[in-house]
Amino acid sequence: MDESRDFTDLLLRGGLVSLDQLSEATNLARDSDISVADALIQLGYAEPDAVYRALAKFHKLNFVDLSERKIADEVIQLVPESVARENSIIPYKDENDTIHVLMSDPFDLETIEKLRFILNRKIETALAPREAIQEAINRYYGQVEGESADSILQEFTDTQIDFTETAEDGIGGSDEFANEANAPVVRLVGMMIQEAVQLRASDIHVEPFEDRVRIRYRIDGILVERDSPPRRLLGAILSRIKILANMDIAERRRPQDGRIKITVGEKELDLRVSVIPTNHGQSCVMRLLDKDNIKVGIRQLGLGARDFKIFTQTIKRPNGIMLVTGPTGSGKTTTLYAALNAMNRPDRKIITAEDPVEYYLPGINQVEVRHNIGLDFARIIRSMLRQAPNIILVGEMRDSETASMGIQASLTGHLVFSTLHTNDAPSAVTRMVDMGVPNYLVASSVVAVLGQRLVRTICKRCRAQVKLSEAALAEAGIPLEIAEKATFIKGKGCGYCQKSGYRGRMGIYELMVVSSKIREMMFQGKSTVQITEQAIYDGMTTLYCDGIRKVLRGLTTIEEVYRVAKRTEQDKLALSQVFKEFDEKTD
Repeated sequence: MDESRDFTDLLLRGGLVSLDQLSEATNLARDSDISVADALIQLGYAEPDAVYRALAKFHKLNFVDLSERKIADEVIQLVPESVARENSIIPYKDENDTIHVLMSDPFDLETIEKLRFILNRKIETALAPREAIQEAINRYYGQVEGESADSILQEFTDTQIDFTETAEDGIGGSDEFANEANAPVVRLVGMMIQEAVQLRASDIHVEPFEDRVRIRYRIDGILVERDSPPRRLLGAILSRIKILANMDIAERRRPQDGRIKITVGEKELDLRVSVIPTNHGQSCVMRLLDKDNIKVGIRQLGLGARDFKIFTQTIKRPNGIMLVTGPTGSGKTTTLYAALNAMNRPDRKIITAEDPVEYYLPGINQVEVRHNIGLDFARIIRSMLRQAPNIILVGEMRDSETASMGIQASLTGHLVFSTLHTNDAPSAVTRMVDMGVPNYLVASSVVAVLGQRLVRTICKRCRAQVKLSEAALAEAGIPLEIAEKATFIKGKGCGYCQKSGYRGRMGIYELMVVSSKIREMMFQGKSTVQITEQAIYDGMTTLYCDGIRKVLRGLTTIEEVYRVAKRTEQDKLALSQVFKEFDEKTD
């Protein structure tokens, strides 16, 4: 007899999660108003299939693996697409006058009753992960009856309507434009956004060229081209986007920025919209801001054991500057928000200055930069110091005045977090000096610098072991004796990862602690190369070496590491330390 009080007992007994992980997931579930099952998956502590198998076993329901099951078209046709999408369910079997449907919530009795009423059939339920159900809906209804972006584009192709005049006048897509062509434009833009969300895209690019309009989604940091609408639809599409973003649809010569708030499924999303004029018309980028992306703990960032320990110690300091460096799109905001979330307690006052405020954090005072009224970083910092904060976040140190104000704040007893655009962690020192901050101020205020990049992780459903050639190992700097103990993995490409072999991203890091020796070198104005060598000698793992560490663990590929980090002569010492750690773990 099963004495489990909850499905989590099954996971604990099976060794799939630990008590600490379950406790953290329970707290996240309570704070974010989600289920413990979703929290365990979101934190990455358990695979969706394992969680839902335990749920199904506990509730005495069947579990169905959709990756191994083919659903017949006649079964799919039993449930309208709108019903399937609205309720996140999909039929998978029809027998004995009963429709068997998959759902992710065993307690959703309301949906079961609704299905019985709508379909006028007996309903039996089984469990599958929500993500797997959504993918199956997209896969099967795209083939059977669902309206997709392709079908809408075909509708435009078949309908000979000239949008040129209405688009140029700035009318296309407006509320007054209610003729027969308006509905397809509205649906096309809506479907574009919905498809981007389902594909986990971070932004949508609408780019005009002489003979076509190119639509691209950035998925896991890589731009992927989608089917393009006819060139004549550019004005109508842009007008629709501008209406949603509260922009001036008649303005075509100046750049514009706006914001769209939408709900896709159960996700509440903010879209930051940017429109700029180009040679062939206006180019538009919509950046999708998903609140779930910032519900990340420090443990989930992917820091190594040494870096995790130092990072958690650093953010507990009463004062000093912690800098996070890297190019745009390298995950700096996520890292800083993870630190703020860890420090966000009732006994601490936290104020941020951001340009713009992308994600709203409960319990934290966030101030948005507004250059048009003179509210810049330096002025916000000057004012926020009068608010007696414990912790300050400055979105970016981009000039001498902002950097100087941040340093003054750290020297007067505040812990300051900020970002800097440099290629690596040691370069942050010379970058601040180049901005006009004196050496002695940088040395006395900066306590640590974290450099980071994002690499794609290997798809868990099509991962397969591969053997690397001796030439590839030599180029990467991996000795043969280490390669023999490592398991190199690569994704074959499947429907789950859109044939790319990758799904999701993780960070690679280098954390430079400002030791007494490095502080002395700052005072003396030593070069970045000398500071880097000392930091490596002190134990810093470089970006490239941390990437190789994750390659040896089978999390990513050498090609991904090459894409964001390059091997240098200075990496030799750090690589030897990585190989020593790996050797000790595998022995």
